[in-house]
Amino acid sequence: MTTKTNNANRAGNTDTAPAPATTTATTPASAVGPASAVEGAAETERTRAVVAEYLRRVADPGQGPEEIAAMYAEEVDWQIAPNPAVPWIRPRSTRADVAGHWVELAAHTVPEAGGASIDAFLVDGADAVLTGHLHGTVRATGKTFHSPFALRLTVANGEIVRHHIYEDSLGIAAACTPDRAEPTA
Repeated sequence: MTTKTNNANRAGNTDTAPAPATTTATTPASAVGPASAVEGAAETERTRAVVAEYLRRVADPGQGPEEIAAMYAEEVDWQIAPNPAVPWIRPRSTRADVAGHWVELAAHTVPEAGGASIDAFLVDGADAVLTGHLHGTVRATGKTFHSPFALRLTVANGEIVRHHIYEDSLGIAAACTPDRAEPTA
């Protein structure tokens, strides 16, 4: 199943909540006995609820950077391969940094010219993995980018504590890089 939105400012970070039918939950192999299975299932459902709310906020144009960042712990392990050509692609470590990500993304992309689709939303205990495709348009160059992505989120105490995203940051960097003017002779 593919879910799409038209909010490019959030395109690089999975901006849609898939229908519940696309979710998959598994109990860790290390769970032993009925009590452990029930605890594991409960943790999986708590994680699913937090991630679904995060995706809802990201997809809602009425939600600003602060509302999205409120889903994160005060200290967060946000990893993405940094690229100096892309202002919003870099590691982050605090809730305030997360809000800054959304501000920077909005400043550098065209809201109406992008989005994301989620192909899979898998949850196991405290971890969720989303895969899909994203696209957007860079405001300064007018160039577009398209990239598959995988996003791993970890939830603790109702907050996102890990955000690791894997995407084609080189392709996004190419969209952020102005074309070179040919020298005139």
